[in-house]
Amino acid sequence: MRTLAATDAKYGFGRLIDLARTAPVMVAKHGRPVVVVMAVEEFERLTARDAPVTAAGEAYGGHTNGSELADD
Repeated sequence: MRTLAATDAKYGFGRLIDLARTAPVMVAKHGRPVVVVMAVEEFERLTARDAPVTAAGEAYGGHTNGSELADD
């Protein structure tokens, strides 16, 4: 798995997205891994098997469209 420093991920966010679309990318802060960024398709694949099924028959992975995220 490729690892990027948090500073590189911040200033090269477009590159981070491009990399994460093909394979998960670990982001490290002060040399310590803190998060993994991955394509939404991979996230959905990983969470679908553990997710409860709704009345409509669709699995819910618990993720959002990002509108709930605060701007920091």
